[in-house]
Amino acid sequence: MALPQPKIDTLEARLGALTMPADGWPRAAREAALERLRAMGLPGARDEYWKFTRPDTLTAPEAPEAALFDAGEPPMFDAFDRLKIVFTDGVFDPAASDDLALEGIEIARLEEAGAADLHWAREVYGTLEARGHAPVPRPLAALNTAYATDGVLIRVTATPSKPVSLIYRHASTTSDAYLHHCIKVETGASLTLLENGPAAARFNNVIEADIADGATLHHVRAQGRDHERRAATHIFARLGEASVFKSFSVTVNGVMTRNETVVEMAGERGVAHIAGASVGDRGFHGDDTVFITHAAPDCESRQVFKKVLRNGATGVFQGKILVPSVAQRTDGYQISQSLLLDDDSQFLAKPELEIYADDVACSHGSTSGAIDEDSLFYLRARGVPKDEATDILTLSFLAEAVEEIEDEDLAGDITARLEGWLARRRG
Repeated sequence: MALPQPKIDTLEARLGALTMPADGWPRAAREAALERLRAMGLPGARDEYWKFTRPDTLTAPEAPEAALFDAGEPPMFDAFDRLKIVFTDGVFDPAASDDLALEGIEIARLEEAGAADLHWAREVYGTLEARGHAPVPRPLAALNTAYATDGVLIRVTATPSKPVSLIYRHASTTSDAYLHHCIKVETGASLTLLENGPAAARFNNVIEADIADGATLHHVRAQGRDHERRAATHIFARLGEASVFKSFSVTVNGVMTRNETVVEMAGERGVAHIAGASVGDRGFHGDDTVFITHAAPDCESRQVFKKVLRNGATGVFQGKILVPSVAQRTDGYQISQSLLLDDDSQFLAKPELEIYADDVACSHGSTSGAIDEDSLFYLRARGVPKDEATDILTLSFLAEAVEEIEDEDLAGDITARLEGWLARRRG
């Protein structure tokens, strides 16, 4: 079916502002992604999975200006020993980054590895993204595969002694960054991947994660600090037999953030937990869209998303569990909840189950409400000021999502940052 003319015009205007990198082996994947993009067009407000989030600031030819954040807030994850890889406005910063050598792991930059004749990432780059378009198109991910200027390629062969930390810095009010990361976790290996920082005025980020049999990938992401962030992020994960993928995102601040996670559970007894905690204030729009396909039997998935919204903020959750007939004994759980701290904020949810197997345990639920008045009265009756009592109940509400983080120290760090954010708003 031919694209409507408005979609063609939007796409051509966007492509006219971009130049495809002239690298080696990624070129074929880039051209295939561009072909997919031309077939589907950029997202529009009438598209089913964009009806709650306006995509225009993500598809415009030029990035809207975004003021630089006052760096008064302490950096994330600084208390942890980690291998730091820094990008400023989408450009690798070698002076701020650590040596990329670490036992049990191979790390290369996309910009440099593309010149090699042979590289393991050529079997991953663009492959999981391409698979992730069925049955729902992900046009901004295809745009990224075609035009991403850099990223890291991480092959994990054992279990490194410390996490890999991707740090994004924002230095230009008009920067428009595209990063594409490929991660291959080999059989029995394990990796913890951290992401944080204001990346650019507008940020398009893709992670493709191929997790082999018996392998584990833990991902913890902190999106905050920059008040005028516009970001579209994508994670495409494929799980082998008895493999584990756990991803958690905390999102605060930002004008518009759209996080998409697409998981294919291709091997038996796989485990996938996707969770998020959002705290939004005036001008905030946070969209979490998740699609998990149970393509093998005896797999477990969890989606846990909590959003706290006030002063006209908007939270969106779209989550789907697809269970084809082959996926017997599937255990799928999905919960999305919002805490609305005023009458001006809104939570828009679209939970979905599509089940064709007859031996499953799947459930989903979505609720929206205000602070529990009885709990608030209990705290105030014991001398806790109203604003502080509200923050205590807010953190309690978010706790189920934060508890999905495997590492207790990382979970504690995320909780401390949420406490600090709430305290600053209270002040």
